[in-house]
Amino acid sequence: MNRTSFSAGAMLLSGVLIIGSATVTLAASTDYEFQPVSTDVKQGQGSLVSVRLIDKRTGKPVPDAVIFTTRMDMAPEGMEMMVTPVEAATSTEPGVYAFKTDFAMAGGWRFKLAAKVQGEPDTVEGELVLKAAP
Repeated sequence: MNRTSFSAGAMLLSGVLIIGSATVTLAASTDYEFQPVSTDVKQGQGSLVSVRLIDKRTGKPVPDAVIFTTRMDMAPEGMEMMVTPVEAATSTEPGVYAFKTDFAMAGGWRFKLAAKVQGEPDTVEGELVLKAAP
């Protein structure tokens, strides 16, 4: 094999590698969305809130995400400083994440979440508005 054919082969191989890598698509944190299973919740102690994490590209639920930040406050009612603790609860449905919280007042509540999805470098964040009723 002479030097010219070796160089041409190397260039062809590197072109194939570049073109092949151009087809790899990585998901972004914006490709995921938290959705409430229900926006209506019961006012009081020990209320259950369930959310679904969806891959917007496929429409399928995302199981095994690690939700590491939650915040429940009354921002929709102009009372952002009124917060209530949120505790993880068990869910039997893949891609559905359940939480227990105490809704001290009826009205609008904002639920903020942050999660890590397997294989995703960025944090997935979401914000839902729920309505607590007596």
